Amino acid sequence: MDDDLSDVLTAVGPRLRRVRQARGVTLGALSEATGISVSTLSRLESGQRKPSLELLLPIAQSHGVPLDELVGAPPVGDPRVRLQAQTFGKRTILPLTRRPGGLRAFKMVLRPGEGEPDPKVHEGYEWLYVLDGRLRLVLDVHDIVLPPGEAAEFDTRVPHWFGPADDRPVEVLSIFGPQGERFHTRARPADGGPS
Repeated sequence: MDDDLSDVLTAVGPRLRRVRQARGVTLGALSEATGISVSTLSRLESGQRKPSLELLLPIAQSHGVPLDELVGAPPVGDPRVRLQAQTFGKRTILPLTRRPGGLRAFKMVLRPGEGEPDPKVHEGYEWLYVLDGRLRLVLDVHDIVLPPGEAAEFDTRVPHWFGPADDRPVEVLSIFGPQGERFHTRARPADGGPS
């Protein structure tokens, strides 16, 4: 067994005793709360019995502490996920999901200057939510402007294009999924017609 792992396991017993005593709980009371015999709890605390998840989980639950606290797990590093943005012309796209296939999420910053809309089609379904700026969405015969806080969803087999509605960048959250995935929020075109 690795020396570091052995040291961690050796330290669990005394830690269990300190946590129990700090809460003013007797071995008998802990036994009643967890269903673990007093002798097993005593052997765990003295290091005569190796800790297992089967024993540690009910103890952690009874004390109301995370399992990490009982085993002295090292602190995790920086929990932030560092994703790489990609720039394509006037569009900066930051993937928010890593898995291939299925639903994928992106944050996009779309800058003015792409020229006239050039609608495209492809397989899939897309949901857009405007974070900042104004988004122009050309969807088949509809030409829609969405302000911050509005959303749109559409089948990407319909000719579509989106970009800034004016001379300011627009920030958008996009969720894209394979054909058949559906979302439940719709933005209506400005003319009040069907979306």
